[in-house]
Amino acid sequence: MLSYALETLDDCDMVETIVLVIRESDREQTDRIIAGAATPIVVVPGGPTRRSSEYEGLRALADRIVSGDVDCVAIHDGARPFMSRTLLHEILTVARGVGGAVPGYVPDEPLYHIGDDLTVSPAGESLLRVQTPQAFSAMPLLDAYRRAGEEGFEGVDTAETVQRYSDLPIRVVTSDPRNVKVTFVEDLFIAEDLAYHWQNGTWDMRP
Repeated sequence: MLSYALETLDDCDMVETIVLVIRESDREQTDRIIAGAATPIVVVPGGPTRRSSEYEGLRALADRIVSGDVDCVAIHDGARPFMSRTLLHEILTVARGVGGAVPGYVPDEPLYHIGDDLTVSPAGESLLRVQTPQAFSAMPLLDAYRRAGEEGFEGVDTAETVQRYSDLPIRVVTSDPRNVKVTFVEDLFIAEDLAYHWQNGTWDMRP
């Protein structure tokens, strides 16, 4: 799964450096996966939580962020193999334009609002499923994660931390439900089916 996402990142001309945050026990396998990549890859061990692992990745870029050499950072879940080239390019473009960008889509299953009086109403398009990659202006992102670490804040994703500790606007980019996150065993079967139509960062829907 990781190799699929790395192929897309490696093929994107907007990506200058890839920071791969891993468990130390996975380093040998990781070295095999990244062999031959054209884009420079920095491998760092993660922390005990999602937020701390993301911060370790940012720390690896901190000097280049402070100097202005890195102006935008995208953070992606390695467990999402089907990040398309189109989505990655749009997320980075929007983030560089407005400050922050996240992919989201309206789920097929119905979602509802429950009011204070326990009345239920359809949520429609006011609720979205949000995915990764999520991209932000680099210096405000680094500052937000430093402040989150000082206060012990653990956001559910990058966007929540950025929203809490910065003034960056965040725009939603329309995404694809096929950009799945493999979390449970049953997700592996979904990913296996999707992989038949996946080719180097794009969808090939021919039979």
